[in-house]
Amino acid sequence: MAQIISISMNDKILKDVDRLQKEMGFSGRSETIRAGLRMLISDKKEKSKLRGTVDAVLLVIHEDRISGEVSALRHKYEDLVKTQVHNHLESHKCLEIFILKGDAGSIKKLAEDFQTNRKIDFAKLIVS
Repeated sequence: MAQIISISMNDKILKDVDRLQKEMGFSGRSETIRAGLRMLISDKKEKSKLRGTVDAVLLVIHEDRISGEVSALRHKYEDLVKTQVHNHLESHKCLEIFILKGDAGSIKKLAEDFQTNRKIDFAKLIVS
């Protein structure tokens, strides 16, 4: 039996959901959101299997005004960050590319700290 849930979205996210629905041919917003959640769950399961020392890249997009918070997170995990590239994008956004090496659990925690931060627009961990 399917459960009904209610979620709040700002106008930008809702427009993005509607655009995805149209472009990808989903039957409605619910199916679009379910597909996104399935991808998130699959990614989480894949990352949960990581063990030992790993090499990874973390891509982060954020507003320029929160660069201090990004820097604080980076310093919290400075033992994992081998290289960081900072690039200014349009609309007062920044792209951070973190080259990481270290314990898989610590790298997953670093990525989760960025992914769950409501001020971060985008965070994606790519593991080799």
